[in-house]
Amino acid sequence: MDSIIGSVGRVANVKVRNDDDLVDRLNHFYTTGILIIFTVVVSARQYVGDPIRCWCPAEFPGTHVDYANNICWIANTYYVDIQKPIPLNIEEREGRELNYYQWVPVMLLVQALMFYLPCIIWRILNGQSGINVDRIVSLAGDAQYESPENRTRTIKYVVRHMDRCLDNQRESRHTCCLSVRHFLSAKLSILCGKRYGNFLIGVYFMIKILYISNVIGQLFLLNAFLGIEYNIYGFQVIEELIEGKDWSSSHRFPRVTLCDFQIRQFQNIHRYTVQCVLPINLFNEKIYIFLWFWFVFVSIFTMYSLIIWIWHMVFPAARMLYVRKFLKIMDRIGTGPEKKLANRFTMEYLRHDGVFTLRLIGKNSSDIVVAEIVAGLWDMYRGKKAIQIRHNGNEIEGEDV
Repeated sequence: MDSIIGSVGRVANVKVRNDDDLVDRLNHFYTTGILIIFTVVVSARQYVGDPIRCWCPAEFPGTHVDYANNICWIANTYYVDIQKPIPLNIEEREGRELNYYQWVPVMLLVQALMFYLPCIIWRILNGQSGINVDRIVSLAGDAQYESPENRTRTIKYVVRHMDRCLDNQRESRHTCCLSVRHFLSAKLSILCGKRYGNFLIGVYFMIKILYISNVIGQLFLLNAFLGIEYNIYGFQVIEELIEGKDWSSSHRFPRVTLCDFQIRQFQNIHRYTVQCVLPINLFNEKIYIFLWFWFVFVSIFTMYSLIIWIWHMVFPAARMLYVRKFLKIMDRIGTGPEKKLANRFTMEYLRHDGVFTLRLIGKNSSDIVVAEIVAGLWDMYRGKKAIQIRHNGNEIEGEDV
């Protein structure tokens, strides 16, 4: 147990990557950590001490009491309200059995894995984009805490690195069909791929949908696991609190249950019904009430985050406005032709993935760092345009001669 608790204590020291936003980390980092902590708490209660205690007949010696406790823990117990008679039908008793309490630690670990799985998929796929998002965002985030000399050097390195990554995504061929495909991907966001400059954002939207599907799906998964209409559990708790009822003595997580088991003695089989107390359900109830509200909170914020990202990234006007804002802050553009060039800089040079990377930098560092990087990329872009214009002019003069 010391090693398990020690490993949980080291979760806070795990280095968090910077290739996503706070809402993503709310899913794969904080929620996973919470579920692992709950696993340790429940496991400690199950395997240290007595997870169940049964009130056995007086003729039972100590070994028989231990046997009754063990068999009732393994073979499930069932709940009947203490004010109601115990059903005589054995099948009706079996239909009331609680099948979940032994498997709570395993289920919590499975849930933790399911919350972390979209993050694993994202990190595998974003490495295929040609843009090292984690490296770029990490360097930009560290730059805000460095000295002015190191800060300038880091920003220049990030600008050069982003420029190489963006160039690496470009299609070297120039055909009519290729121009149409690039128009569809840039203006209408229909096509997706590395060569269209929107591979990262397409994968990111898919991961956001996976996070939403996972957290909502887990409410219904727990509904099947616990068998207690868990997907509306939180609403019922709120209703009981408003009405002043004692929600802590719920039939969903009963503390006192009944257990049937049989003892073979020679040719006779004796059936016993004993009353048992499940202290573990005191923890299970609080854990699953918290998880219901936490999952609802995470799902709402994740859906809100997806809507905001779609608004910022799908519509060209939002992307151009975002980039022009930083160019104006850095006094790089004025009015007229420079605005048109800034729009081409956004749509043809940065494209979806470049703007997406800049937004991630802003979410993990500050707008000042983003402004300096945008200004550096703008200067590099204008320098390339100037060289291209001179090169085309020399070709025309050579043809005239």
